[in-house]
Amino acid sequence: MNLDYIQPNNWSIIEEGFHAGNVKASESIFSIGNGAMGQRANFEEQYSGPTFQGSYIAGVYYPDKTRVGWWKNGYPEYFAKVLNAPNWIGINVLVNNEQLDLFTCKEVKNFRRELNMKEGWLSRSFEATLPNDIEVKVTTKRFLSLDLDEVGAINFNIIPLNSDAEITFQPYLDSGITNEDANWDDKFWDTQHVSHENHQAFIQAKTMKTDFYTCTFMESKVFIDGKSVLIQPNIKADANYASFSYKYDVKQNETYTIHKFGGYTVDRNHDKTTLVSTAKKALKSATDLGFNTLLENQKNAWKNIWKMSDITIDGDVKAQQGIRFNIFQLNQTYLGTDSQLNIGPKGFTGEKYGGSTYWDTEAYCIPFYMATKDQKVARKLLEYRYNHLEKAIENAKKLGFKNGAALYPMVTMNGEECHNEWEITFEEIHRNGAIAFAIYNYYRYTGDYSYMPEKGLEVLIGIARFWQQRATFSTAKNKYVILGVTGPNEYENNINNNWYTNYIAQWCIKYALENIAKIENEFASDYNRIMNKAKLFKAELEQWKAVAENMYFPFSEEKNIYLQQDGFLDKELITVADLPKSERPINQKWSWDRILRSPYIKQADILQGFYLFEDYFTDKELERHFDFYEPFTVHESSLSPCVHSIQAAKLNRMDQAYTFYLRTSRLDLDDYNHEVEEGLHITSMAGTWISIVEGFGGMRVKENTLSFSPRIPKQWKAYSFKVNFRNQIIKVNINQNETKFELVGDNNLEILVNNKKITITPNDLVTV
Repeated sequence: MNLDYIQPNNWSIIEEGFHAGNVKASESIFSIGNGAMGQRANFEEQYSGPTFQGSYIAGVYYPDKTRVGWWKNGYPEYFAKVLNAPNWIGINVLVNNEQLDLFTCKEVKNFRRELNMKEGWLSRSFEATLPNDIEVKVTTKRFLSLDLDEVGAINFNIIPLNSDAEITFQPYLDSGITNEDANWDDKFWDTQHVSHENHQAFIQAKTMKTDFYTCTFMESKVFIDGKSVLIQPNIKADANYASFSYKYDVKQNETYTIHKFGGYTVDRNHDKTTLVSTAKKALKSATDLGFNTLLENQKNAWKNIWKMSDITIDGDVKAQQGIRFNIFQLNQTYLGTDSQLNIGPKGFTGEKYGGSTYWDTEAYCIPFYMATKDQKVARKLLEYRYNHLEKAIENAKKLGFKNGAALYPMVTMNGEECHNEWEITFEEIHRNGAIAFAIYNYYRYTGDYSYMPEKGLEVLIGIARFWQQRATFSTAKNKYVILGVTGPNEYENNINNNWYTNYIAQWCIKYALENIAKIENEFASDYNRIMNKAKLFKAELEQWKAVAENMYFPFSEEKNIYLQQDGFLDKELITVADLPKSERPINQKWSWDRILRSPYIKQADILQGFYLFEDYFTDKELERHFDFYEPFTVHESSLSPCVHSIQAAKLNRMDQAYTFYLRTSRLDLDDYNHEVEEGLHITSMAGTWISIVEGFGGMRVKENTLSFSPRIPKQWKAYSFKVNFRNQIIKVNINQNETKFELVGDNNLEILVNNKKITITPNDLVTV
């Protein structure tokens, strides 16, 4: 596969030339979504070559029974699968009864695919010679509507170039689909009813076990040279399938067009008995507007999103394309309209990882949504975790914890743990800390404390209880230790005293104690309600304090650094620079045993802690730890380069910061980890945004004030971004000589720039 075939462009992702080896990668990269559903960029017409078909409905999943070689107590019963949903995009195209199939065509010329991020649509164009020697020109455009988020639309044009031809469009629905990653080849969907009426078809299907009821629907219209043609279609329907055949004798150089509207209605949003009638209403809304008006509305909806979330980079097209791709995919995945949803690690682009929620949301995504949306969106993400608190307590109970201790899942759909690799499920417990940190981060940024007495403190209590019980008192060290863990660096399993885990455990307990005291003083009725509900007494708080005040942190006096874990210096410390390129990536070339004994770091671990808790460490300490650990880091996690970029920028190592930024922003576009065909790394895309805004822009909240320490890579002429800080929008424009601030709002705002106080006034440009 050619890994460098995406054309540089400021606003579009463009592929030129048809190569069967790139198809699966492009299906990921050109994926589209609207927060409620999404799909890989599969061709509408038949394609018999290697392909990964995928359409997905937000929040709909299947509990695939866990498959492991050796069952262990506490294992989740199932792994939640993001479900490949019934396919509505398909349109078989026959030319003189020959199937249009790019894999079997004699020749494909002028192939071009474009994902227009500015306007939110996907297009293709090509010329092909079929096995029967008919030459055709095809252009397509499709999008998933942001305004009517249950509907997508396709415009498919075909022109016979070298003769007249009988051309048949066969739009279809198909619920006889499977997941690529099924554990037991279970049947995930139960198709209950297939129906059709006029030019509309409906497939009602429910998921096995979870009983999500869905209706997949379509309606089509055909045109010759832009004029509507009424054709009575031939209809074919069976237990899982419905198709209409629109046959027409098309003259040479005439354009035969089909507009297909389709999508899903789901009982998450409607009564299950009304799914067909609701689908009919959705189709009427779409067809009344028509493809072109619906497309104009799409362009306007994306214009409004970009107005707030765009980052501009002047002088570096690849960097510009990278950040916009990341912002675009984040907005396609989650728009904050539904508090039952979250940001899946693959979004709507693939099935790998299952689940809809990882700790990535709290650690990486919340800053992006806080700053580019209304703060209510970030609050919804916090409420999502509060709504799962009882499940987190159940998860901890299964592992032997008591008294309301809460362990949030590594992977979940409904709050229940559904990840089943023991070194992750049982040991990667640092995820609990990210939940607490997100509550702190939300308050720090928005100034909205109301969440804490209403919901947040209950979450902090459950998490603090977990950490207190998970710590063990070591008489040898006269300290509390945390044994048998996996840190963010998943290339060290079942180790003792991972520094990041111990540090975030201590911080969580202290933060919970601090807020219990604050709520006792300032919100007496909430305090009494929470203490009674949690059955929390002063004696237990003393146990918490003992753990927090006496936590052990592995440290090397010789090197003057914190150690990743107790045994890190026992390893053979060969840097990545001395590792042959032929052995990279090590997760694809080495045995797991060899990886675990190596010093190689999958992603930032200690540096992750220095990023989250930078106020507790000096720049000199950061520099020492960066210089020691970065040479051992292979960055084989999508979450690694962004943290290193931020830290390098903080240390004013702009060449390194830029290199890491480019890697995080183009991780999927350039397929650094050789796995893009499985889907995109959606949650790490928020880290790309952070690497510009917090890394290069140096944005922080210090002493309740928005602060900037702007820097700029030498490769850029200028860059700009906007943030919504406490309902005031600040536009920041940074070039090689100066930084300009512009404020949209009603009141003056005092900010810090390089630690100096500056007042910016509404609609008045301030230059520093």
